[in-house]
Amino acid sequence: MSVDRAVSPDIPTTTPGGALAQRPGLAQRPGVAQRPGRWIDNWNPEDAEQWESGGKAIARRNLQWSIVCEFLGFVVWQLWSIVVIYLPAAGFNFTTSQIFWLISMPSLVGATLRIPYTFMVPRFGGRNWTIVSALLLLIPSVGLAVAVGNPDTPFGVLLGIAALAGFGGGNFASSMANITFFYPVREKGWALGLNAAGGNLGAAVAQLVVPLVIAAGAAATLNLPLAGWIWVPLILVAAFGAWKYMDNLSSAKSDLAGSLAALREPHLWIMAFLYIGTFGSFIGFSGVFPKLILDSFPEFSTFALGPAALSLAFLGPLVGSLARPYGGRL
Repeated sequence: MSVDRAVSPDIPTTTPGGALAQRPGLAQRPGVAQRPGRWIDNWNPEDAEQWESGGKAIARRNLQWSIVCEFLGFVVWQLWSIVVIYLPAAGFNFTTSQIFWLISMPSLVGATLRIPYTFMVPRFGGRNWTIVSALLLLIPSVGLAVAVGNPDTPFGVLLGIAALAGFGGGNFASSMANITFFYPVREKGWALGLNAAGGNLGAAVAQLVVPLVIAAGAAATLNLPLAGWIWVPLILVAAFGAWKYMDNLSSAKSDLAGSLAALREPHLWIMAFLYIGTFGSFIGFSGVFPKLILDSFPEFSTFALGPAALSLAFLGPLVGSLARPYGGRL
């Protein structure tokens, strides 16, 4: 029976007898070993010697691919916010209320999925769950591409596909939970800020790129299915990168009892209320602004870039994303 013997270039392997088999040219990492499936044992980022002798490089590599996967999660999560404003031109005849349901459903499902996604990293491993959660993004991407290509697609079907885009929102919780295990406390703020910024940037990129892609080379015909298809190869690359370069930490543990106990802490609810006004507003405003600007300020809602009419709404997510790491550092 063959097993996955992929070995990180940054850490030593474990021999069948259990002793560390040090690869030539690598500094000894105190107590750190890797098992098949890219599982790392005895990870302790608070150990300065372990951190400086290679732990930092491992954490940085995992952070980089986490950002890539989370970026695409946000792209998929926010796709409907920009796609809906092109539905009338593509032949769909929906009411304003139905349009806002298509905008809201991904956020509702994504917010709900963050609860179970948080506990998936300790259960399955950060690398393993990142691969799975990235591949799940193929479902709403392909679903959107197929559905918007036919103006006769029922509203209920579109609403269901929009709900599946919530997979991208769940990615944020598992991605942040995974990266927090890799970094020492003194560096968590900056690392998690970068991770969040890379993800949040997906909202801005989706609202910027989709109008360009669906208009480019369309010969005056709106090619709306491309809004979903263009992300499929990128999702596959991200999943492959997570498989090849990320790691699972056996030290990553979930504390369900502690999480439930926190519900009795008033400060948790105060922080949750404040978070609604910060990240919650960020997601809500990012999703609704393209439609709101189009309805309320049509003469200022777009600017031309070649054959495409770009919505001004992408500027909000862009500024918020770029500012986020500095909030983490603070």
